[in-house]
Amino acid sequence: MNKETQFEDSVKNILEYIGEDANREGLIKTPSRVRKAFEFMCSGYKQDPKEIINSALFTSSNDEMVVIKDIEFYSMCEHHMLPIIGKAHVAYIPDGKVVGLSKIPRVVDVFARRLQIQEQMTEQICDALHEALNPKGVAVMIDARHMCMEMRGVEKICSTTVTSALRGLFKKEKKTKDEFLSIIAQSLHK
Repeated sequence: MNKETQFEDSVKNILEYIGEDANREGLIKTPSRVRKAFEFMCSGYKQDPKEIINSALFTSSNDEMVVIKDIEFYSMCEHHMLPIIGKAHVAYIPDGKVVGLSKIPRVVDVFARRLQIQEQMTEQICDALHEALNPKGVAVMIDARHMCMEMRGVEKICSTTVTSALRGLFKKEKKTKDEFLSIIAQSLHK
């Protein structure tokens, strides 16, 4: 039995476990749909952030902060496999190299499209950019809602979790960190 069939059989078992008839009209294709959804939502395991960044590195004399804010993402918590919905804010200070702007949201997606905890995802994005770009500094802040807190458990609707990771000048110089925070301040808790 191949892995696709095993996955779909597992979904059928889940449907039956919760009391559904896996053979009723509306559910016949559900195991296949769920498999395809998981292939997409977990596609980050098959992507290398370094390849993404290295595909669009350019020499530049710019040494001022580059900020991309409000990068929407969807992930799944590794504890309950329920959605995490949020926005990432990413900044770096170039040191001879800049990266194509579209590559930063792609790096966010690489890590978001894995089973995650937000704290680790924040670190992974920051470290990937720091290692590939070798900039003067990198800052990542994520503001997200966790359906494992909203749909079950404590059921706290619309609460958000904010995490950050700082490297280089963002960690060493308060002025640089404060500039980043002031740029993204209006985006937090929108």
